[in-house]
Amino acid sequence: MLFLLFGSSASGKTSVLNAVRGRYSDLAVHDFDEIGVPSGADTPWRHRANEAWVQRALRYQHQGTDLLLGAQTPFGELLATPSATLLDGLTACLLDCDDDTRSARLARRGLEWFDRGGGDVQAYLNWATWMRHHANQPTWQIDVIRQPHTEAEMRWARWTDWQRGDQRWHVEIIDTSGSATSELADAVSRWIRLERSSGRARTKVSQT
Repeated sequence: MLFLLFGSSASGKTSVLNAVRGRYSDLAVHDFDEIGVPSGADTPWRHRANEAWVQRALRYQHQGTDLLLGAQTPFGELLATPSATLLDGLTACLLDCDDDTRSARLARRGLEWFDRGGGDVQAYLNWATWMRHHANQPTWQIDVIRQPHTEAEMRWARWTDWQRGDQRWHVEIIDTSGSATSELADAVSRWIRLERSSGRARTKVSQT
């Protein structure tokens, strides 16, 4: 199965992934950007890269191993990824922090980081705000992630009629604003254990 750990830049994903890595013998831990992010990477590129990661998760699944993936991929995008229906299960956790914390973390990255990735602090704050709404409300401004270039490839109909409170749309939210990395790693580990033991993560993505 695939455990998605998503969030806007400076949420703490990389630090948490590094802290969780090695805690489970049957859990592979990867950062989405390991596959290489080309200059000018956009939403359609991310959609197609999502499929590459689902394919890797399926290879791990065949070996009896789950995948914890740190990414900026929203939960709905992964649900709509073509091969997601082949996963034994898919579950998501949003790492988030308040705007002041994110702004300070981004500022410490320096101007060169912004030059490489594009955008400015406000753009990352806006993306974080959208993700907060997305985690709680499936139909929140879906047009932000739906793109004409990949409309024929993605399977949005799997979930775009779901409403707030639908049990199939369950996203854990962990606030990273004032916690140490070790505490956050513990929280993510608890989430993984709970999802495994409850069977919720074993719910397959419905075919549509």
